[in-house]
Amino acid sequence: MPERSTPPVITSAGDLRKNVAVVTVESFYEAHANKLHLKLEGERVGFYRKIREPTINRPGLALAGFFSYFAEKRVQVLGAAENTYLKSLTPRVRLQRFRALCAQKIPCLVVSRGFHLAPELLAAAEKEEIAVFRTPMITMKFINAATIALEVDFSPTVTEFGSMVDILGIGVLIRGHSGIGKSECVLGLIERGYSLVADDVTRITSFEDRELIATAPELTRYHMEVRGIGIINVASIFGIGSIRVEKRLDMVVTLKDWQELEEVDRIGLDQEVYEILKMQVPHVIIPVRPGRDIARLVEVAAMDQKLRGLGRNSAVEFNDKLLNLMVPKPI
Repeated sequence: MPERSTPPVITSAGDLRKNVAVVTVESFYEAHANKLHLKLEGERVGFYRKIREPTINRPGLALAGFFSYFAEKRVQVLGAAENTYLKSLTPRVRLQRFRALCAQKIPCLVVSRGFHLAPELLAAAEKEEIAVFRTPMITMKFINAATIALEVDFSPTVTEFGSMVDILGIGVLIRGHSGIGKSECVLGLIERGYSLVADDVTRITSFEDRELIATAPELTRYHMEVRGIGIINVASIFGIGSIRVEKRLDMVVTLKDWQELEEVDRIGLDQEVYEILKMQVPHVIIPVRPGRDIARLVEVAAMDQKLRGLGRNSAVEFNDKLLNLMVPKPI
């Protein structure tokens, strides 16, 4: 058996096209208004402002006049406590404190529990071009939901040129140069009952540096390009079960022409990895040449990866058996 070496790490070229998250009040509102039950109060102003931190702040101390360590980069939420405090102030002091809050160039204000801002406070916010939203949600429930939504918005995203398929719960990204047969491979897998996530262009997002989630761009979702046929709608032809909106990325398969490979791994002891957004994903290179059922080989690679996830490594088990046979037996 060959000596085991440190597996190579192939870095995603997509890391060079990594998107830096820019979340504006407008994009936040349009993406999450329904889920967070947000309604715009007053004029549509300040939608250009950037939300620079993926969390929420309650400006209770700021309303009391204390601005040291004030989190001005965050969405500001006025809950029952803040509203009750504002009502306890005299009209002049209340307006003065609220103007001081708006002067901090905060992204926007959200009033929870369905409360309405007093007209003079709403006018002060509009003067500083700060959007004010209202939600019927309880303050802590809104904060939890909005924080999760912002974490998704701020998650680093990269575009990979490859097709993504769900095979028995294993998310497989199939790469390879143009014309190598990626689409034909994916079609073969769909015919076997597996699901398409993305064809040709896959968007991959890193969540908390814990897992990679792949999806298709909105324009190409549920569609495939097949040379000689054109664009097809996978859901219409193969049924709704043949598609998935998103899937966790578990392994990467690279298709390469047989003649381009100097050496082909015939044992599989050393697991190669493919790096995307600083996370390492198991990587398999499959040689392509006429007569090989590539879809079947990708399917077997996914099944083997599933076994590895359950603690079973066929190559290691075979190697251990072979080493045991090579041990001299006592006479």
